[in-house]
Amino acid sequence: MTVALAVPDVLVARAQAGDEAALEALYRAFETPVYNLARRMLRNAEDAEDVLQETFLEVVKSIRDYRGEGYLWGWIRRIAATKALMRIRREQLRAAEPLLDEPAGRPTIHIGANLDLERAFEHLTDTSRAVVWLHDVEGYTHEEIGELMGKSVSFSKSQLARAHARLRGLLGEGEGAQA
Repeated sequence: MTVALAVPDVLVARAQAGDEAALEALYRAFETPVYNLARRMLRNAEDAEDVLQETFLEVVKSIRDYRGEGYLWGWIRRIAATKALMRIRREQLRAAEPLLDEPAGRPTIHIGANLDLERAFEHLTDTSRAVVWLHDVEGYTHEEIGELMGKSVSFSKSQLARAHARLRGLLGEGEGAQA
């Protein structure tokens, strides 16, 4: 589900020229979709807020580099997804440092059929949740996800397959696999 949020070309040109009012207008136009993307990829609202701020700092810094190829939302969305993935990586590194000998991932939890998808989604690992969101909701290809994450296409495909199996298991639709 790729959303083509349109803004006038003149607004983009003004922002590229450093017009603060135009930059603020871009922020207002895209703050909700950027926050929603970050919130879906991350575990808490504070991290999503941080990614929102980091994204727009990058937009302000790099708006002159935007060449008008495709929708502006696609360019901003890629920045936001990259910032969220960087945050996930940092958290994984922090979590792994004291636990080098412990296996990664979460234990399999069978929660039952009454659990809604939103709650089941929270039981995925950060990486699996990001892959599911980027692929199934944002419409990224496995090639794009692999590139964003610095991984292979097969990594993206396997993460998605395991996450789907895990979600089915958590929702009581079959045996869940570790995601």
